Amino acid sequence: MLYYYANTSHKLGLERLRRGAALLNRLSEKGVETQLLVNDFRAGLVARELGVSEYVTIEGIQDIDAIAQNGDSIIIDSLEDDHGRLVKYCQDFDTVWRFAHDGEDKAVHSEIVIGLDTVLVDDTYFDDKVEKEERTLFFLGDADYNKTVLNNADFFKAFDMELLLGNYFFVKYEDDLAKLFTTLHEPEEYENLIKSSSTVVTASSQTALEAKVAGANVIYLVLPERELYAPALLESYGITVIDGFDNEKLSNVLQNNLSKDGQNIEKIDEERILF
Repeated sequence: MLYYYANTSHKLGLERLRRGAALLNRLSEKGVETQLLVNDFRAGLVARELGVSEYVTIEGIQDIDAIAQNGDSIIIDSLEDDHGRLVKYCQDFDTVWRFAHDGEDKAVHSEIVIGLDTVLVDDTYFDDKVEKEERTLFFLGDADYNKTVLNNADFFKAFDMELLLGNYFFVKYEDDLAKLFTTLHEPEEYENLIKSSSTVVTASSQTALEAKVAGANVIYLVLPERELYAPALLESYGITVIDGFDNEKLSNVLQNNLSKDGQNIEKIDEERILF
């Protein structure tokens, strides 16, 4: 059995789940038996929406071996401190992969480190038959624990954007956000909106890559502690990068439709990544 542990929570969001689901869906098509490990029930429900039916919730990275058994394999997508647990995993499991924590990260035991430039986008976003609708969609991410959107109300009032709500947004918070956007969209509309929106503004680098694959004009807002992929990598794929909530720069990009050319994002090559 191959397990994929994606660190998720109402503070972290679901970026790691989204890229994990992309890989698991590809592996499932190839007949590989897999199971997803996440940290909360909500993440599991979203996983099912993404096509991953088998999941188990665990407390954290130190509890992986409560589910995975000797001889299994595990992919770890988390920045958590494993408190030395990785040593045991490398001894007990057949193969251990983990995503790099930074550009200098190297294997410390017998694990295989997956580089920061490894982009995983689900095949569904490569469907070029979806008709685009003229809208500017904003998606911060699945979580906004610190009320980042509301704290930058003046920024959003300056634009006619539609908001895609995150899966961990609170109901009362949604009432406040409705005053800042022309339309609010439910989290369940995520895939359809990312595929069909002509312009996507987001602070989620995973979403930025998915929207770019789907053919949108994509603007990525760099915010502290939200970077799954480096801004320079996103720029290499033709995604416009803006540092924070810069009203003037975003206005310039939107008014002039400053879409960029870049290298193509390729479909997942599971053989290159894992085998």
